[in-house]
Amino acid sequence: MKNILWLIAALVLLAGCAGPAGNIDLTEVEPIAPVMQEPPPPQTAGSLWTESRGGMFVDIKGRTVGDIITVVIVEKASASKEATTETDRTSSMSAGITNVLGLEKYIGAIGNSAINPAALINAETTNDFSGGGKTERKENLVATLTTQVVEVLPNGNLRIAGNKTVTVNNEMQIVKLSGIVRPADISPRNIVDSKNILNARIAYVGKGVISDKQQQGWLVRALDQVWPF
Repeated sequence: MKNILWLIAALVLLAGCAGPAGNIDLTEVEPIAPVMQEPPPPQTAGSLWTESRGGMFVDIKGRTVGDIITVVIVEKASASKEATTETDRTSSMSAGITNVLGLEKYIGAIGNSAINPAALINAETTNDFSGGGKTERKENLVATLTTQVVEVLPNGNLRIAGNKTVTVNNEMQIVKLSGIVRPADISPRNIVDSKNILNARIAYVGKGVISDKQQQGWLVRALDQVWPF
């Protein structure tokens, strides 16, 4: 009984040392800082438009801090790798004495008369190896996310960030995105594709019952940490 109690205590301690199984830390995506909008520049008396919108025509593109830009996320990735290795080696060796000043006839009389001087050494080895491996991975993510301009860089590019949370039947889905876009890549409808975002950091994770069931239990994780095989 004592041994069983010690075993249970050891497993509990090991479970405490075991790390989480594939949990994604949402902090990996840069947090979205609150946008501090600068006060609008003073408007010149008699002017028909403000300095923040220098065009005479309607332009709904986001270009200043606080503006909203819609991002269409379409990320597809596919990778595969296959390797096969085969090796084969055969070696043989034989050695004997057929004629040494007529003394070869006396070799058989030394210890064992069955010794054949012409076949003293005969060895043969065979080594075969065959191995193979294959890996394949496919990813597909399609979503639409509304982001906000959080910074205008000196060269005119825009740093954007945004997130979206959808909860269905106590299952929470979270989409977070941050990156840098060029104003030229923003369509007239104020939409930009995710493929045009520099340093894009996209996270799509879930929290809830379904996500929990996709993880191993604490005991299995503990055994994985110490299992030598």
